[in-house]
Formats: sequence, C-alpha cells, structure tokens
Amino acid sequence: MIFNSVEFFIFLVISYLLYWKVFQKHLKAQNLFLLIISYIFYGWWDYRFLSLIFLSTVVDYFVGQQIYAQTQQHKRKQWLWVSVVFNIGLLGFFKYFNFFVDSWVDMAALMGYHIKSTWTLRIILPVGISFYTFQTMSYAFDIYYKQLKPTKNFIAFAAFVSFFPQLVAGPIERASNLLSQITHARKFNYNQTVEGLKLILWGLFKKIVIADALAPIVDDIFANANTYPATTLILGVTLFSFQIYGDFSGYSDIAIGTAKLFGVELMTNFKFPYLSRNIAEFWQRWHISLSEWFRYYIYIPLGGSKQGRFKALRNVAIVFLISGFWHGANWTFIAWGAFHALAFIPLFVVGNNKKYKDTIVAENRVLPTFSELLKMLFVFALVTFSWIFFRADTITHAMAYIGGIFTRTDITAYAHPMGYRMIDYYVLIILFVVYEFIIRQYPRHPFPFKHKAVRFAIYTLLLFLMLLFYDDGIDKSFIYFQF
Repeated sequence: MIFNSVEFFIFLVISYLLYWKVFQKHLKAQNLFLLIISYIFYGWWDYRFLSLIFLSTVVDYFVGQQIYAQTQQHKRKQWLWVSVVFNIGLLGFFKYFNFFVDSWVDMAALMGYHIKSTWTLRIILPVGISFYTFQTMSYAFDIYYKQLKPTKNFIAFAAFVSFFPQLVAGPIERASNLLSQITHARKFNYNQTVEGLKLILWGLFKKIVIADALAPIVDDIFANANTYPATTLILGVTLFSFQIYGDFSGYSDIAIGTAKLFGVELMTNFKFPYLSRNIAEFWQRWHISLSEWFRYYIYIPLGGSKQGRFKALRNVAIVFLISGFWHGANWTFIAWGAFHALAFIPLFVVGNNKKYKDTIVAENRVLPTFSELLKMLFVFALVTFSWIFFRADTITHAMAYIGGIFTRTDITAYAHPMGYRMIDYYVLIILFVVYEFIIRQYPRHPFPFKHKAVRFAIYTLLLFLMLLFYDDGIDKSFIYFQF
C-alpha cells in the first residue's frame, strides 16, 4: 500500500474515522488500533515480513528493560550490544548479504582466484527495514545513555516501532518524541487535521507532478547514457535532483501530514535543501532525521570533535561513508558518501560547517543577494553531480556517465520518451523552485498565505496539475522504499 494509491485513501479514511469516533476515549484501545492498522498497512506489501518487525519490537523492548535494570556498566553495555548485533545482523542479512559475497568474489578474482559459484541468495529486501531497525536501536541507545526510561507498555512500544505514516521511509523518530506521544492521551484537534491535509496535498503534488512526471525522462537518459550528448546527460541528472527531492520530501510531507490526522507530530525531515549556501547547510536540511541519527549514535560516541582535529576528521569521514552504505548495497552509494565527505571536510577544517545553522537564505529580504545566489547554484551543482553515483547502476556506469558529460560536446534538443513537450516540465520546475523560495520560512506550512482566495486558488491549481500529470502506466512507488 503506497500513499499515492486509491487503496491507501480508503484505508486512511476508514482508519481516521474509527480512530476518533470509536477509540478516542480509551488510550489503550486507541494504541492497539494504531498497532493493528500499522501492521495491516505494512502487511499489504508482504505479510511475511511482519514477523521481522514483531521480532525487532520484542528484542528491543526486552533489551530496554534489561539495560535499565542493570547497575553495572559492563552489563548495560552487553545488553546494548544485543540490540546492535541483532538489528545490524537483521539489516546485514536482508540488505547486504549478496553485496558482501559478490565483493568477496570480485576481490578473489583480482588476486587470481576465480570462483565459479557463489552463495548468493534470492533475498527479498523488506520495505523500510533500514528505517525501523534504526528506530528501535535508537530506543536502546537512549536508555543506555540514560536519556530515556523504558516503557512497560508493550502495545505502546509496538505502535511506536510500527507507526504506519513513517514506518517505511521515515522520518526516523526517537522514542523521546514519538513514543512519548503514543503513551499519552491524544485529543482531536481540528486545526491539526487541517494542517495535516495541507501537508498531504503538498506531498502528493511533489510526488505525482514533480517526481513521477520526471521519472520516465530520467530513466531514459540514464539507461541510454552512452548515446546522448553532454547537454542531455546534464539534463538527466539535473532532473533526477528534482525527482528524488520531490519523491522523498513528498513522502515525508505525506507522512507528517498523516501523523497529524492521528494527533501525532513527527519531526521535520526536509527544510528546502536546494536553497543551501554550502554543503554543510545542505545536510542540515536534507533527510534531517538520518543526519541526526548518525550524529547522536555514531559521530558523538566516536568522540565527535572533542578528541583532536585528526579524529574529528576521521569521524566525519566514517559518518558519511556509513551514510552512503546505509542507502544501499552498492559501491555507488559508498562513492556518493565519500564524495560528500570530501565536499564537507574543507568546511569542517575552516570552521564553516555551522555558518548557516538555524538561518535561511535572504532572511527578511524578498530576493537573495548575488553572492547568495551564486552559493546556492554552486551547492546545487555539487549535489547534483553527486547524484550521478546515487542513480547509476554501477561505478562503471557512473564514470561513463561523467565521461560523457566532459567529452560529448555536441548540442541536441532532448525529446521526451513519451512524446510530451519538454517545455512544460522546464516551466513547472522553475515555478516550483520559485514557490519553494517564497515559502522558505515555513517547512511545515506549505500554504502560509492569509487570504483564503489565494490558498483556494493554489489548492485548485495543485489538484488540476495532479490530474493532468497523473500517469497510471508508471511505477508509483517511492524511491526510498528500496533503502
């Protein structure tokens, strides 16, 4: 079941009505219902993988109790390792087993040993496994660091782990935010529901009109990169920048909006990252929940920046490499992470990695300065270049794509693979960027206009565009479902 489907719309309406009409006055029943509909939502893909979520829930619920009960530090650490080994083992088997086997075979071949058969398995990657394993691990970590007390309410904890709006692609929530809301009574709030519906509308627009509309073009260019000139290759990766942003931030908006319908506030996961003025600001605005997870549970435990410059640089590099590997079992993702590490480290060395923290471009001004505009364009170009590694099938594919950009200098106009006018897409993207710049102060309020007539006109336009660009013949799943 995906957000942009009729099945989800029916599921959401029925769940919403039952949640508030039948279960509002009984918190335990409300949480049990939330758990049931979350399992139905996830089981819609493949009910067999519900056992993995349940097993992860049981393990970390029990581990949390044991960590808290221990008085000796070494025993607390032993129980923490139970959570880490179990969750990383689960993730490693389903997501990385074949990658390690294939890499081992390739390494043996380089040393002159040719292995004819391997032990690769036909493993299906469970949707969202990278997200819910990290979420349950964070619970164990927070108890270990004495930032949280374990809950004794198993149903509430299970609902926290499987909360369906953010189950398969985040945001990755810490128990201090999400579990604390699930264990407390939630009252119906009309304004919260309206805000949620607005975010859902905005997220669906980004998914259907931006991401899904650009997908066939991007797929065509990357699949036939060896036949296209540099101008088309640049177009392909530029459009992918908007495709992945519309796809992933669109999912996050729908998730946050859906959670609001059920009285829950999730963290903001995107804050207009393509309006960043350096690469550090980009990572403060892109996939925020993952960046914070790595900061709290890897960077700081490794020593952060408190053990000297060399170790701090080492820790930064480790975080980016792990972040790349988290995204997928392919050397392309590791290369993508390494690229961002190389781009980030110079800022870290000179102390500019926090220069734009908690600020926005053109603050209290209508337009950015020329300097700000150049910085934003440079960061966008840098990030867009890195997406080549992210989108390519292999390192060889990525290098061939990059080589084509720098060697095939002939200029030809690109034609849409489905015969549509490309000018419509160019205008749409420009208007989208302009609109995001206008609302740059409001990452959780996509329609911050006082006049009802203006808001109504925007709602109407978005709905019209979704009907216009909707294509039933393309894959509508979200990109980050594969991670």
